[in-house]
Amino acid sequence: MTATVDADPDTAALRMPVWNTLAERADALRRALPSRPQTAAERCGWLRSLTPAQARRAALLDRLDALCGHLAGRPALGYSPDDPMPAAALEEAEGFNPHLTRLIARYRASRPGPDTAVVS
Repeated sequence: MTATVDADPDTAALRMPVWNTLAERADALRRALPSRPQTAAERCGWLRSLTPAQARRAALLDRLDALCGHLAGRPALGYSPDDPMPAAALEEAEGFNPHLTRLIARYRASRPGPDTAVVS
Protein backbone atom coordinates (compact mmCIF):
# COMPACT_ATOMS: atom_id res chain seq x y z
CA MET A 1 0.00 0.00 0.00
CA THR A 2 1.24 3.47 -0.85
CA ALA A 3 -0.70 6.30 0.70
CA THR A 4 -0.67 9.62 -1.10
CA VAL A 5 -2.96 11.60 1.19
CA ASP A 6 -1.20 13.74 3.79
CA ALA A 7 -2.55 13.00 7.23
CA ASP A 8 -1.88 13.90 10.82
CA PRO A 9 0.33 11.52 12.83
CA ASP A 10 -2.62 9.72 14.43
CA THR A 11 -4.16 8.95 11.06
CA ALA A 12 -0.81 7.94 9.59
CA ALA A 13 -0.20 5.53 12.48
CA LEU A 14 -3.61 3.90 11.93
CA ARG A 15 -3.58 3.71 8.15
CA MET A 16 -1.39 0.62 7.72
CA PRO A 17 -2.91 -1.52 10.52
CA VAL A 18 -6.45 -0.66 9.37
CA TRP A 19 -5.52 -1.41 5.75
CA ASN A 20 -3.92 -4.72 6.80
CA THR A 21 -7.04 -5.76 8.72
CA LEU A 22 -9.37 -4.83 5.87
CA ALA A 23 -7.14 -6.60 3.32
CA GLU A 24 -7.03 -9.77 5.45
CA ARG A 25 -10.82 -9.76 5.75
CA ALA A 26 -11.18 -9.20 2.00
CA ASP A 27 -8.77 -12.06 1.23
CA ALA A 28 -10.71 -14.41 3.49
CA LEU A 29 -13.96 -13.48 1.74
CA ARG A 30 -12.34 -13.91 -1.68
CA ARG A 31 -11.24 -17.44 -0.72
CA ALA A 32 -14.71 -18.30 0.62
CA LEU A 33 -16.56 -17.19 -2.53
CA PRO A 34 -16.61 -18.86 -5.94
CA SER A 35 -14.12 -17.24 -8.33
CA ARG A 36 -15.45 -13.93 -9.62
CA PRO A 37 -15.32 -13.53 -13.41
CA GLN A 38 -13.64 -10.49 -14.94
CA THR A 39 -16.19 -9.39 -17.53
CA ALA A 40 -19.35 -7.55 -16.56
CA ALA A 41 -21.62 -10.00 -18.39
CA GLU A 42 -20.08 -13.01 -16.67
CA ARG A 43 -20.15 -11.23 -13.32
CA CYS A 44 -23.89 -10.61 -13.67
CA GLY A 45 -24.47 -14.37 -14.06
CA TRP A 46 -22.09 -15.03 -11.19
CA LEU A 47 -24.00 -12.67 -8.91
CA ARG A 48 -27.28 -14.40 -9.80
CA SER A 49 -25.76 -17.79 -8.98
CA LEU A 50 -24.80 -16.80 -5.44
CA THR A 51 -26.82 -17.78 -2.40
CA PRO A 52 -28.13 -14.88 -0.30
CA ALA A 53 -25.29 -15.41 2.22
CA GLN A 54 -22.70 -15.45 -0.57
CA ALA A 55 -24.22 -12.31 -2.09
CA ARG A 56 -23.86 -10.50 1.26
CA ARG A 57 -20.22 -11.62 1.47
CA ALA A 58 -19.63 -10.44 -2.12
CA ALA A 59 -21.08 -7.01 -1.27
CA LEU A 60 -18.87 -6.82 1.82
CA LEU A 61 -15.86 -7.81 -0.31
CA ASP A 62 -16.59 -4.93 -2.70
CA ARG A 63 -16.86 -2.51 0.26
CA LEU A 64 -13.60 -3.72 1.81
CA ASP A 65 -11.78 -3.50 -1.53
CA ALA A 66 -13.04 0.07 -2.00
CA LEU A 67 -11.95 1.06 1.50
CA CYS A 68 -8.50 -0.49 1.00
CA GLY A 69 -8.14 1.48 -2.21
CA HIS A 70 -9.21 4.66 -0.46
CA LEU A 71 -6.65 4.15 2.30
CA ALA A 72 -4.00 3.58 -0.38
CA GLY A 73 -4.73 6.96 -1.96
CA ARG A 74 -7.31 5.93 -4.58
CA PRO A 75 -10.48 7.70 -3.37
CA ALA A 76 -13.50 5.43 -3.35
CA LEU A 77 -16.98 6.46 -4.43
CA GLY A 78 -19.04 7.64 -1.50
CA TYR A 79 -16.05 8.79 0.56
CA SER A 80 -14.55 12.26 0.54
CA PRO A 81 -11.22 12.33 -1.27
CA ASP A 82 -10.01 14.64 1.52
CA ASP A 83 -10.79 12.07 4.22
CA PRO A 84 -7.69 9.91 4.72
CA MET A 85 -9.45 7.72 7.31
CA PRO A 86 -13.18 7.24 6.64
CA ALA A 87 -15.28 6.19 9.62
CA ALA A 88 -16.42 3.18 7.57
CA ALA A 89 -12.83 1.89 7.44
CA LEU A 90 -12.54 2.16 11.22
CA GLU A 91 -15.88 0.39 11.67
CA GLU A 92 -14.86 -2.48 9.39
CA ALA A 93 -11.46 -2.89 11.11
CA GLU A 94 -12.74 -2.66 14.67
CA GLY A 95 -13.04 -5.85 16.69
CA PHE A 96 -10.65 -8.06 14.71
CA ASN A 97 -7.48 -7.16 16.59
CA PRO A 98 -7.59 -6.05 20.25
CA HIS A 99 -4.59 -3.73 19.92
CA LEU A 100 -5.99 -2.06 16.80
CA THR A 101 -9.41 -1.75 18.43
CA ARG A 102 -7.81 0.15 21.33
CA LEU A 103 -5.95 2.42 18.88
CA ILE A 104 -9.21 3.13 17.04
CA ALA A 105 -10.96 3.98 20.32
CA ARG A 106 -8.17 6.41 21.25
CA TYR A 107 -8.25 7.92 17.75
CA ARG A 108 -12.01 8.50 17.96
CA ALA A 109 -11.75 9.96 21.46
CA SER A 110 -9.19 12.49 20.24
CA ARG A 111 -11.41 13.72 17.38
CA PRO A 112 -14.48 15.91 17.71
CA GLY A 113 -17.22 14.34 15.67
CA PRO A 114 -20.98 14.16 15.34
CA ASP A 115 -21.19 12.09 18.53
CA THR A 116 -18.73 14.27 20.45
CA ALA A 117 -19.91 17.45 22.12
CA VAL A 118 -17.29 20.20 22.24
CA VAL A 119 -17.85 22.42 25.27
CA SER A 120 -16.17 25.82 25.39
